[in-house]
Amino acid sequence: MLENDRTQPELAPAGAIQNRSRMDSEGWFEYLVRVYPHHTDYSGVVWHGTYLAWMEEARVESLRSLGIEYADWVAQGLELPVVELSLRYHRAVQMGQSVAVRTRIAATEGVRLLWDYEIRSPDTQELYVTAQVTLVGVDRDKNKIIRQLPPALKEALTRLSVKPST
Repeated sequence: MLENDRTQPELAPAGAIQNRSRMDSEGWFEYLVRVYPHHTDYSGVVWHGTYLAWMEEARVESLRSLGIEYADWVAQGLELPVVELSLRYHRAVQMGQSVAVRTRIAATEGVRLLWDYEIRSPDTQELYVTAQVTLVGVDRDKNKIIRQLPPALKEALTRLSVKPST
């Protein structure tokens, strides 16, 4: 019955599916995610490691929104590994839901970058996860912490950390 079933609606081509993101008035970059089965455990609840992947995606996309490509840094030998992570689960996210992964640069301390995160419902009424991640710049070839961030990265982070006026 499924072979030539023409009662199914036509699906949009994959290229038509777009991830929406934006920066709000408080400096939060928002990255929207839909929860798929592979994001969840056997009970349909988002697996804890999935939140970390979403947070990294949001961080990379926030930089991309400023014209900074993470892959370019890696190609130049700069890594930004996580050196500290704090995560608090407030409420479970279920398969089929959509969430807004919000991130902003909280502070820069030399070569340490502190990022804040919230994972909320798209209308921001429900809070699911809060987190803070600390990254540090590392020269991949020397496997040592760098003394200062590259100028292009510094400038991009300054643009992210400046809160728009309301």
